[in-house]
Amino acid sequence: MPFDFHNKRVVVTGGANGIGLAVSRSFAAAGASVSILDLSAEKPAEVAQTLGAQGYAVDVSDKDSVDDAFNHLNDSDIVVAGAGIAPHGPLMSVPADVWNRTLAVNLTGVFHTVQAAAACMKRRKGGAIVLIASTNSYDGEPELVAYNASKAGLLGILHTAANELGPYRIRVNAVCPGFIRTRLTESQFSRPELISEYFKHIALGRGGEPAEVAHAVLFLASDLASYITGATLLVDGGQMASKFGTWQRETDIFDGQRWTRNS
Repeated sequence: MPFDFHNKRVVVTGGANGIGLAVSRSFAAAGASVSILDLSAEKPAEVAQTLGAQGYAVDVSDKDSVDDAFNHLNDSDIVVAGAGIAPHGPLMSVPADVWNRTLAVNLTGVFHTVQAAAACMKRRKGGAIVLIASTNSYDGEPELVAYNASKAGLLGILHTAANELGPYRIRVNAVCPGFIRTRLTESQFSRPELISEYFKHIALGRGGEPAEVAHAVLFLASDLASYITGATLLVDGGQMASKFGTWQRETDIFDGQRWTRNS
């Protein structure tokens, strides 16, 4: 069943690149009126134009910037909070400014976005909010302490917002992507010697594509998920279910991008 979002107004933060762009593109293809909010460096207006959408320069870590954008948009049916950064560094070496900026964008930015979206949706008595969390909301991947902490914190926002906004018919859910091919991870996808080991611990034997995350977002935002709120949907190829690894038999073959089994 194809998604139909005609007559729906959708806002996507971080919507000019990566997973956010895939989400923006998928909503636009499904007939929605899409507004992309992203940093000016990401050229949201230019990206939006290619989708028949609208784009606005917004820094989600700045409450006034977020509020100004939502006041300009005036109304929204669906909001996807997808803006995020993922700086790497050992726990003991992460500078305070990197920690603060990561939480400001990934956690406080979502808080600002949810507040602004909820204020709009409460007036119209309904809406759907989808947060882009991560499998790192649950685990402690090394050299990503600020990212991990911020994504874990999103689950607190998720559960609280779902609880408080449910009476206003506002649903709040989250997707938790695993290892997805984006601008940040493309270099890793191009190293078979690296991903062959990583993908052994993913049940489907491969990494994911941004569009696969977008499909999950559209489902949670759609009426097909009308009785779902406060939920997290893993989009990780079974990685979180594969603690002890899936791929290790003599008959398993890695072709440079994915594992397959011949028996």
